[in-house]
Amino acid sequence: MTDPTAPEPSHVELDGKDLPAFCPNPRMALWNHHPRVFLDVAPTGQAMCPYCGTTYRLKPGTVVKAH
Repeated sequence: MTDPTAPEPSHVELDGKDLPAFCPNPRMALWNHHPRVFLDVAPTGQAMCPYCGTTYRLKPGTVVKAH
């Protein structure tokens, strides 16, 4: 059962310059940090952090280039 008073996970929009995507991202508060995890947003255009539930989405029209 989920806590109805808990805040919803946030959403982060990514541009090509923001790749590779990882969480926690630099904009997150220090108290909110968890182990860094890299997220593969290329296949579907989005990915969710398994630790905090933050969803990372590519901005519409973003082209993912191979490294």
